[in-house]
Amino acid sequence: MGFFQSLKQKFSGPNYDEMEHEENYLELEPHGEDKGKILVRTYVLNEFDDVKPILDALREGYTIAIVNIRPLKEKDVVELKRAVNKMKKTTDAIEGEIRGFDEDYVVIVPSFATIYRSKQLKEVKEEAE
Repeated sequence: MGFFQSLKQKFSGPNYDEMEHEENYLELEPHGEDKGKILVRTYVLNEFDDVKPILDALREGYTIAIVNIRPLKEKDVVELKRAVNKMKKTTDAIEGEIRGFDEDYVVIVPSFATIYRSKQLKEVKEEAE
């Protein structure tokens, strides 16, 4: 019975009541609750100035932006081009990716993410054959 008792102690894990009296351990507090979490956020471009909060969120590095460009597209195509160019420059600076999604949306991801493109998959399949 001593053999089974010693096995039980080895596999049962630490006894937390005993650990409270020991000084050889350290409790670690989590850093920030939201650090490291990815936020997928939607935005609407009604005018050129609506680009600023999008760019600020992208620079923080934890945001994937889904931008509805339709309102600005219907209002002023020249302003839309300015806004998209500004988003492209910031995306390049953070080494992210920006792609059109449907006709009315733009998706922007930080450097740790990639946007799936069906054209890529088709090229990979052709190379494999």
